[in-house]
Amino acid sequence: MQEKFSSRLLNRIPRLLTGVVAFGLGVSATATSAAPADVPADPPRDLNKAPNDGKIRKATSKKPWYQTGIASWYGSEFQGKPTANGESFDMHGLTCAHRTLPLGSWARITNLKTKKSIFVRVNDRGPLLEDRIVDLSYAAARKLGIAGLGKVRIDPVNGSNPDQVRALVAQTASVQPLLFASR
Repeated sequence: MQEKFSSRLLNRIPRLLTGVVAFGLGVSATATSAAPADVPADPPRDLNKAPNDGKIRKATSKKPWYQTGIASWYGSEFQGKPTANGESFDMHGLTCAHRTLPLGSWARITNLKTKKSIFVRVNDRGPLLEDRIVDLSYAAARKLGIAGLGKVRIDPVNGSNPDQVRALVAQTASVQPLLFASR
């Protein structure tokens, strides 16, 4: 019985090997076939970059970007929790959450009712509610005189504008000792 079983198995090995080889050839032929006609042969170029012809161009718009809308603030319920840039939220710092401004950048926020203006650093993403354009830290809202919601204007800080840079440096120098004294 054992001899009959092993001779049948030996007779089947060539057929089994032929099947495995045929399957392998079929798979490799499929893997190397040409791309379908609707797929471009060249990789797509980055559509966010304009072609560079070596010429330097100035911006076409002389008007700087700004945004106006409703600001809200967040405080103790988020104290110590991680922000979008990885640091812990500090409700006593002059920071904000914005949907699109680069993390780490600075912006001037102006309360349109009182005309008070401060500089804040963008360290988080938000606000989550659609009708708002910025979430301020508790300290930023307090300095602006915003107790709940307030109408504000956001102006990103441009490093090439000397007046904005001087004002930012002056504010930072005057606020730093106060922040560390309260801890």
